[in-house]
Amino acid sequence: MTQMAVERQEYRPEEDDREGGRFVPPRPYRENQEVTYPEPPTPTRDDRPLGIPLDAPAPDDWRRRARAFATPAAAVAVLIVVALLGMGIVSRDTGELHIPGAGTTTLLRSVFLAALFLHVGEIVGHRLARTVPGAPEVRPPMWGIALSLAGAAASFGQIVQMADYSGLTFTETYATEPGGMLLLQANAFLAAAACTWLFKKPTWALLPLAAVIFSEAVRAHPEQDTPEIGILLTTIHLTASALWTGGLVYALRAMHQWRSRPDAEPGAGRRLLARYARMAAFLYVALAVTGTFSTLRRLPLENIFVTAYGRTLLVKLALFAIVSVLALIARSRLHRKQSAHRRVDPDGAAKAARAEVVILVGVVAVSALLTVVPTPTW
Repeated sequence: MTQMAVERQEYRPEEDDREGGRFVPPRPYRENQEVTYPEPPTPTRDDRPLGIPLDAPAPDDWRRRARAFATPAAAVAVLIVVALLGMGIVSRDTGELHIPGAGTTTLLRSVFLAALFLHVGEIVGHRLARTVPGAPEVRPPMWGIALSLAGAAASFGQIVQMADYSGLTFTETYATEPGGMLLLQANAFLAAAACTWLFKKPTWALLPLAAVIFSEAVRAHPEQDTPEIGILLTTIHLTASALWTGGLVYALRAMHQWRSRPDAEPGAGRRLLARYARMAAFLYVALAVTGTFSTLRRLPLENIFVTAYGRTLLVKLALFAIVSVLALIARSRLHRKQSAHRRVDPDGAAKAARAEVVILVGVVAVSALLTVVPTPTW
Protein backbone atom coordinates (compact mmCIF):
# COMPACT_ATOMS: atom_id res chain seq x y z
CA MET A 1 0.00 0.00 0.00
CA THR A 2 2.85 2.38 0.87
CA GLN A 3 4.65 1.74 -2.44
CA MET A 4 1.45 2.38 -4.41
CA ALA A 5 0.91 5.71 -2.63
CA VAL A 6 4.42 6.85 -3.48
CA GLU A 7 3.89 6.05 -7.14
CA ARG A 8 0.73 8.11 -7.29
CA GLN A 9 2.52 11.18 -5.85
CA GLU A 10 5.58 10.94 -8.08
CA TYR A 11 5.97 13.87 -10.49
CA ARG A 12 6.54 12.89 -14.10
CA PRO A 13 7.59 15.77 -16.42
CA GLU A 14 6.40 14.01 -19.52
CA GLU A 15 2.82 14.22 -18.28
CA ASP A 16 0.75 17.34 -18.90
CA ASP A 17 0.14 19.18 -15.63
CA ARG A 18 -2.07 21.89 -17.16
CA GLU A 19 -5.75 21.17 -16.87
CA GLY A 20 -8.10 23.44 -18.72
CA GLY A 21 -5.40 26.09 -19.16
CA ARG A 22 -4.64 26.18 -15.38
CA PHE A 23 -1.13 25.30 -14.27
CA VAL A 24 -1.09 22.61 -11.52
CA PRO A 25 2.24 22.49 -9.60
CA PRO A 26 3.58 18.99 -8.77
CA ARG A 27 3.52 17.57 -5.28
CA PRO A 28 6.67 16.15 -3.61
CA TYR A 29 6.88 12.40 -3.56
CA ARG A 30 9.12 12.14 -0.45
CA GLU A 31 9.08 13.89 2.86
CA ASN A 32 11.75 16.51 3.72
CA GLN A 33 13.03 16.62 0.15
CA GLU A 34 13.49 19.98 -1.59
CA VAL A 35 11.76 20.05 -4.93
CA THR A 36 12.22 22.74 -7.63
CA TYR A 37 8.96 23.50 -9.35
CA PRO A 38 9.00 24.47 -13.03
CA GLU A 39 8.13 28.09 -13.90
CA PRO A 40 4.62 28.76 -15.19
CA PRO A 41 4.45 29.39 -18.93
CA THR A 42 4.85 33.02 -20.02
CA PRO A 43 1.66 34.44 -21.57
CA THR A 44 1.96 35.18 -25.28
CA ARG A 45 -0.18 36.97 -27.84
CA ASP A 46 -1.68 33.57 -28.65
CA ASP A 47 -3.26 33.53 -25.18
CA ARG A 48 -5.58 36.44 -26.04
CA PRO A 49 -9.30 35.73 -25.82
CA LEU A 50 -11.01 34.60 -28.96
CA GLY A 51 -12.25 37.36 -31.25
CA ILE A 52 -9.34 39.79 -30.59
CA PRO A 53 -6.89 40.09 -33.51
CA LEU A 54 -3.24 39.43 -32.72
CA ASP A 55 -2.19 42.80 -34.15
CA ALA A 56 -4.84 44.77 -32.24
CA PRO A 57 -3.39 47.60 -30.08
CA ALA A 58 -3.43 47.30 -26.35
CA PRO A 59 -6.09 49.24 -24.38
CA ASP A 60 -3.49 51.87 -23.38
CA ASP A 61 -2.68 52.43 -27.07
CA TRP A 62 -6.36 53.04 -27.83
CA ARG A 63 -6.63 55.59 -25.02
CA ARG A 64 -3.46 57.35 -26.15
CA ARG A 65 -4.68 57.53 -29.74
CA ALA A 66 -8.10 58.80 -28.64
CA ARG A 67 -6.47 61.57 -26.57
CA ALA A 68 -4.25 62.57 -29.48
CA PHE A 69 -7.26 62.75 -31.82
CA ALA A 70 -9.65 64.46 -29.40
CA THR A 71 -7.71 67.73 -29.13
CA PRO A 72 -7.51 68.59 -32.87
CA ALA A 73 -11.07 67.36 -33.43
CA ALA A 74 -12.42 69.61 -30.69
CA ALA A 75 -10.32 72.53 -31.96
CA VAL A 76 -11.64 72.19 -35.52
CA ALA A 77 -15.22 71.91 -34.24
CA VAL A 78 -14.86 75.08 -32.17
CA LEU A 79 -13.40 76.97 -35.14
CA ILE A 80 -16.19 75.95 -37.52
CA VAL A 81 -19.00 76.69 -35.04
CA VAL A 82 -17.66 80.14 -34.15
CA ALA A 83 -17.00 81.03 -37.77
CA LEU A 84 -20.39 80.01 -39.13
CA LEU A 85 -22.65 81.02 -36.23
CA GLY A 86 -20.73 83.83 -34.57
CA MET A 87 -21.90 86.71 -36.72
CA GLY A 88 -25.59 85.89 -36.31
CA ILE A 89 -25.23 85.71 -32.52
CA VAL A 90 -23.23 88.89 -31.86
CA SER A 91 -25.12 91.08 -34.37
CA ARG A 92 -28.62 90.23 -33.12
CA ASP A 93 -30.75 93.31 -32.34
CA THR A 94 -27.88 95.71 -33.02
CA GLY A 95 -29.40 97.34 -36.10
CA GLU A 96 -26.04 97.33 -37.85
CA LEU A 97 -25.48 96.83 -41.56
CA HIS A 98 -25.74 93.21 -42.73
CA ILE A 99 -22.50 91.87 -44.18
CA PRO A 100 -23.05 89.31 -46.99
CA GLY A 101 -21.08 86.10 -46.70
CA ALA A 102 -19.90 86.91 -43.18
CA GLY A 103 -19.72 83.25 -42.14
CA THR A 104 -17.58 82.22 -45.11
CA THR A 105 -15.33 85.25 -44.65
CA THR A 106 -14.86 84.46 -40.96
CA LEU A 107 -13.99 80.85 -41.78
CA LEU A 108 -11.42 81.95 -44.36
CA ARG A 109 -9.98 84.50 -41.93
CA SER A 110 -9.77 81.80 -39.25
CA VAL A 111 -7.84 79.48 -41.58
CA PHE A 112 -5.57 82.39 -42.50
CA LEU A 113 -4.75 83.20 -38.86
CA ALA A 114 -4.40 79.54 -37.84
CA ALA A 115 -1.94 78.86 -40.67
CA LEU A 116 0.08 81.95 -39.78
CA PHE A 117 0.17 81.21 -36.05
CA LEU A 118 1.01 77.52 -36.41
CA HIS A 119 3.79 78.14 -38.93
CA VAL A 120 5.49 80.86 -36.88
CA GLY A 121 5.10 78.86 -33.66
CA GLU A 122 6.47 75.73 -35.32
CA ILE A 123 9.68 77.50 -36.36
CA VAL A 124 10.26 78.96 -32.91
CA GLY A 125 9.25 75.72 -31.16
CA HIS A 126 11.67 73.73 -33.32
CA ARG A 127 14.55 75.94 -32.22
CA LEU A 128 13.37 75.85 -28.61
CA ALA A 129 13.37 72.03 -28.63
CA ARG A 130 17.08 72.03 -29.50
CA THR A 131 17.90 73.65 -26.17
CA VAL A 132 16.21 70.96 -24.07
CA PRO A 133 18.75 68.64 -22.40
CA GLY A 134 18.09 64.95 -22.92
CA ALA A 135 15.75 65.54 -25.87
CA PRO A 136 15.98 63.04 -28.77
CA GLU A 137 17.26 64.13 -32.14
CA VAL A 138 13.95 63.27 -33.79
CA ARG A 139 11.51 66.19 -34.06
CA PRO A 140 7.83 66.24 -35.01
CA PRO A 141 7.27 66.40 -38.77
CA MET A 142 7.25 69.95 -40.07
CA TRP A 143 3.91 71.28 -41.29
CA GLY A 144 5.34 74.49 -42.75
CA ILE A 145 4.67 73.83 -46.43
CA ALA A 146 1.09 72.62 -45.86
CA LEU A 147 0.36 75.54 -43.52
CA SER A 148 1.71 78.12 -45.97
CA LEU A 149 -0.33 76.63 -48.80
CA ALA A 150 -3.44 76.70 -46.60
CA GLY A 151 -2.80 80.36 -45.75
CA ALA A 152 -2.32 81.22 -49.42
CA ALA A 153 -5.54 79.38 -50.34
CA ALA A 154 -7.45 81.28 -47.63
CA SER A 155 -6.13 84.61 -48.95
CA PHE A 156 -7.03 83.77 -52.55
CA GLY A 157 -10.44 82.59 -51.35
CA GLN A 158 -11.09 85.99 -49.82
CA ILE A 159 -10.11 87.65 -53.10
CA VAL A 160 -12.54 85.45 -55.01
CA GLN A 161 -15.29 86.18 -52.51
CA MET A 162 -14.61 89.93 -52.66
CA ALA A 163 -14.76 89.92 -56.45
CA ASP A 164 -17.98 87.90 -56.40
CA TYR A 165 -19.87 90.17 -54.00
CA SER A 166 -18.56 93.44 -55.43
CA GLY A 167 -19.08 92.52 -59.10
CA LEU A 168 -15.47 93.44 -59.95
CA THR A 169 -13.03 91.51 -62.06
CA PHE A 170 -9.95 90.00 -60.48
CA THR A 171 -7.76 92.74 -61.91
CA GLU A 172 -10.04 95.42 -60.49
CA THR A 173 -10.15 93.62 -57.13
CA TYR A 174 -6.34 93.54 -56.96
CA ALA A 175 -6.32 97.30 -57.58
CA THR A 176 -8.33 98.00 -54.40
CA GLU A 177 -6.47 98.40 -51.12
CA PRO A 178 -8.02 95.35 -49.40
CA GLY A 179 -7.55 93.23 -52.53
CA GLY A 180 -3.93 94.33 -52.87
CA MET A 181 -3.22 93.40 -49.24
CA LEU A 182 -4.79 89.98 -49.72
CA LEU A 183 -2.73 89.40 -52.86
CA LEU A 184 0.43 90.40 -50.97
CA GLN A 185 -0.42 87.97 -48.17
CA ALA A 186 -1.07 85.11 -50.57
CA ASN A 187 2.25 85.67 -52.34
CA ALA A 188 4.07 85.93 -49.01
CA PHE A 189 2.62 82.59 -47.91
CA LEU A 190 3.76 81.02 -51.20
CA ALA A 191 7.23 82.48 -50.64
CA ALA A 192 7.29 80.95 -47.14
CA ALA A 193 6.39 77.55 -48.58
CA ALA A 194 9.12 77.90 -51.20
CA CYS A 195 11.71 78.84 -48.54
CA THR A 196 10.77 75.82 -46.43
CA TRP A 197 10.97 73.46 -49.41
CA LEU A 198 14.04 74.82 -51.22
CA PHE A 199 16.36 75.79 -48.37
CA LYS A 200 15.37 72.97 -45.99
CA LYS A 201 15.69 75.46 -43.12
CA PRO A 202 12.44 76.61 -41.54
CA THR A 203 13.96 79.87 -40.26
CA TRP A 204 14.16 81.27 -43.79
CA ALA A 205 10.35 81.32 -43.88
CA LEU A 206 10.21 83.90 -41.06
CA LEU A 207 10.90 86.79 -43.45
CA PRO A 208 7.84 86.29 -45.71
CA LEU A 209 5.73 85.43 -42.64
CA ALA A 210 6.78 88.74 -41.10
CA ALA A 211 5.51 90.41 -44.28
CA VAL A 212 2.17 88.63 -43.76
CA ILE A 213 1.92 89.94 -40.19
CA PHE A 214 2.80 93.50 -41.20
CA SER A 215 0.38 93.54 -44.14
CA GLU A 216 -2.40 92.26 -41.88
CA ALA A 217 -1.66 95.03 -39.39
CA VAL A 218 -1.84 97.63 -42.19
CA ARG A 219 -5.10 96.13 -43.51
CA ALA A 220 -6.67 96.23 -40.04
CA HIS A 221 -6.02 99.98 -39.58
CA PRO A 222 -7.35 102.00 -42.50
CA GLU A 223 -8.06 105.01 -40.26
CA GLN A 224 -6.53 108.37 -41.08
CA ASP A 225 -5.74 109.42 -37.50
CA THR A 226 -2.33 108.03 -36.35
CA PRO A 227 -2.56 104.69 -38.17
CA GLU A 228 1.11 103.98 -37.39
CA ILE A 229 0.28 103.49 -33.69
CA GLY A 230 -2.43 100.98 -34.48
CA ILE A 231 -0.16 99.18 -36.97
CA LEU A 232 2.59 98.86 -34.35
CA LEU A 233 0.19 97.57 -31.68
CA THR A 234 -1.37 95.04 -34.06
CA THR A 235 2.02 93.82 -35.28
CA ILE A 236 3.16 93.11 -31.71
CA HIS A 237 -0.20 91.54 -30.86
CA LEU A 238 -0.17 89.19 -33.87
CA THR A 239 3.45 88.17 -33.29
CA ALA A 240 2.78 87.36 -29.63
CA SER A 241 -0.38 85.44 -30.54
CA ALA A 242 1.51 83.39 -33.13
CA LEU A 243 4.30 82.50 -30.71
CA TRP A 244 1.84 81.59 -27.94
CA THR A 245 -0.58 79.48 -29.98
CA GLY A 246 1.82 77.88 -32.44
CA GLY A 247 4.54 77.33 -29.84
CA LEU A 248 2.15 75.51 -27.51
CA VAL A 249 0.89 73.25 -30.29
CA TYR A 250 4.44 72.33 -31.28
CA ALA A 251 5.44 71.65 -27.66
CA LEU A 252 2.50 69.26 -27.24
CA ARG A 253 3.34 67.50 -30.50
CA ALA A 254 6.94 67.04 -29.36
CA MET A 255 5.84 65.71 -25.96
CA HIS A 256 3.54 63.20 -27.63
CA GLN A 257 6.30 61.96 -29.94
CA TRP A 258 9.05 61.84 -27.31
CA ARG A 259 6.92 59.79 -24.95
CA SER A 260 7.45 56.68 -27.10
CA ARG A 261 11.12 57.33 -27.94
CA PRO A 262 13.64 55.07 -26.15
CA ASP A 263 16.44 57.64 -26.62
CA ALA A 264 14.53 60.40 -24.79
CA GLU A 265 15.44 61.03 -21.18
CA PRO A 266 12.57 60.95 -18.66
CA GLY A 267 11.06 64.40 -18.25
CA ALA A 268 12.35 65.82 -21.56
CA GLY A 269 8.82 66.74 -22.63
CA ARG A 270 8.11 68.46 -19.32
CA ARG A 271 11.33 70.46 -19.64
CA LEU A 272 10.28 71.60 -23.12
CA LEU A 273 6.87 72.65 -21.81
CA ALA A 274 8.56 74.49 -18.92
CA ARG A 275 10.77 76.45 -21.34
CA TYR A 276 7.72 77.34 -23.39
CA ALA A 277 5.90 78.47 -20.22
CA ARG A 278 8.72 80.92 -19.40
CA MET A 279 8.44 82.42 -22.87
CA ALA A 280 4.64 82.49 -22.65
CA ALA A 281 4.79 84.66 -19.51
CA PHE A 282 6.29 87.54 -21.52
CA LEU A 283 3.90 86.90 -24.40
CA TYR A 284 0.96 87.15 -22.00
CA VAL A 285 2.05 90.63 -20.90
CA ALA A 286 2.52 91.73 -24.53
CA LEU A 287 -0.94 90.48 -25.49
CA ALA A 288 -2.65 92.11 -22.53
CA VAL A 289 -1.00 95.51 -23.05
CA THR A 290 -1.41 95.72 -26.83
CA GLY A 291 -4.96 94.36 -26.71
CA THR A 292 -6.01 96.91 -24.09
CA PHE A 293 -4.56 99.90 -25.93
CA SER A 294 -5.98 98.76 -29.28
CA THR A 295 -9.44 98.42 -27.74
CA LEU A 296 -9.30 101.85 -26.12
CA ARG A 297 -8.29 103.40 -29.45
CA ARG A 298 -11.04 101.79 -31.53
CA LEU A 299 -14.09 101.13 -29.35
CA PRO A 300 -16.14 103.77 -27.52
CA LEU A 301 -16.98 102.46 -24.05
CA GLU A 302 -20.70 103.19 -24.44
CA ASN A 303 -20.84 100.87 -27.48
CA ILE A 304 -19.51 97.76 -25.82
CA PHE A 305 -22.86 96.03 -25.24
CA VAL A 306 -24.85 97.45 -28.18
CA THR A 307 -22.51 96.71 -31.10
CA ALA A 308 -21.38 93.47 -32.66
CA TYR A 309 -17.75 94.54 -32.29
CA GLY A 310 -18.16 95.19 -28.57
CA ARG A 311 -19.95 91.88 -27.94
CA THR A 312 -17.34 89.95 -29.90
CA LEU A 313 -14.62 91.65 -27.90
CA LEU A 314 -16.30 90.64 -24.63
CA VAL A 315 -16.39 87.01 -25.79
CA LYS A 316 -12.71 87.20 -26.68
CA LEU A 317 -11.87 88.64 -23.25
CA ALA A 318 -13.83 85.85 -21.54
CA LEU A 319 -12.00 83.18 -23.54
CA PHE A 320 -8.69 84.89 -22.83
CA ALA A 321 -9.47 84.73 -19.11
CA ILE A 322 -10.14 80.98 -19.38
CA VAL A 323 -6.86 80.53 -21.25
CA SER A 324 -5.06 82.42 -18.49
CA VAL A 325 -6.49 80.12 -15.82
CA LEU A 326 -5.53 77.00 -17.78
CA ALA A 327 -2.02 78.37 -18.33
CA LEU A 328 -1.64 78.94 -14.58
CA ILE A 329 -2.87 75.41 -13.86
CA ALA A 330 -0.38 73.91 -16.32
CA ARG A 331 2.44 76.02 -14.87
CA SER A 332 1.62 74.97 -11.30
CA ARG A 333 1.53 71.30 -12.29
CA LEU A 334 4.90 71.63 -13.98
CA HIS A 335 6.50 72.80 -10.73
CA ARG A 336 4.62 70.41 -8.45
CA LYS A 337 6.92 67.90 -6.76
CA GLN A 338 6.28 64.30 -5.87
CA SER A 339 5.97 63.54 -2.16
CA ALA A 340 4.90 60.69 0.10
CA HIS A 341 1.50 62.27 0.70
CA ARG A 342 0.81 63.59 -2.80
CA ARG A 343 0.85 61.79 -6.10
CA VAL A 344 1.79 63.88 -9.13
CA ASP A 345 0.30 63.02 -12.50
CA PRO A 346 3.18 63.21 -15.03
CA ASP A 347 0.67 64.10 -17.75
CA GLY A 348 -1.23 66.67 -15.66
CA ALA A 349 0.45 69.72 -17.20
CA ALA A 350 -0.09 68.37 -20.72
CA LYS A 351 -3.80 67.82 -20.03
CA ALA A 352 -4.24 71.47 -19.03
CA ALA A 353 -2.18 72.54 -22.05
CA ARG A 354 -4.37 70.51 -24.41
CA ALA A 355 -7.48 72.20 -23.02
CA GLU A 356 -5.69 75.53 -23.44
CA VAL A 357 -5.13 74.76 -27.12
CA VAL A 358 -8.84 74.17 -27.71
CA ILE A 359 -9.77 77.48 -26.07
CA LEU A 360 -6.98 79.26 -27.99
CA VAL A 361 -8.53 78.06 -31.24
CA GLY A 362 -11.75 79.69 -30.07
CA VAL A 363 -9.80 82.90 -29.45
CA VAL A 364 -8.39 82.71 -32.99
CA ALA A 365 -11.87 82.23 -34.46
CA VAL A 366 -13.27 85.13 -32.43
CA SER A 367 -10.32 87.29 -33.50
CA ALA A 368 -11.14 86.47 -37.11
CA LEU A 369 -14.75 87.45 -36.43
CA LEU A 370 -13.54 90.81 -35.08
CA THR A 371 -12.04 91.58 -38.50
CA VAL A 372 -15.40 90.93 -40.20
CA VAL A 373 -17.94 92.69 -37.96
CA PRO A 374 -18.54 96.42 -38.54
CA THR A 375 -16.01 98.56 -36.69
CA PRO A 376 -17.62 101.25 -34.48
CA THR A 377 -16.40 104.82 -34.80
CA TRP A 378 -16.03 107.57 -32.26
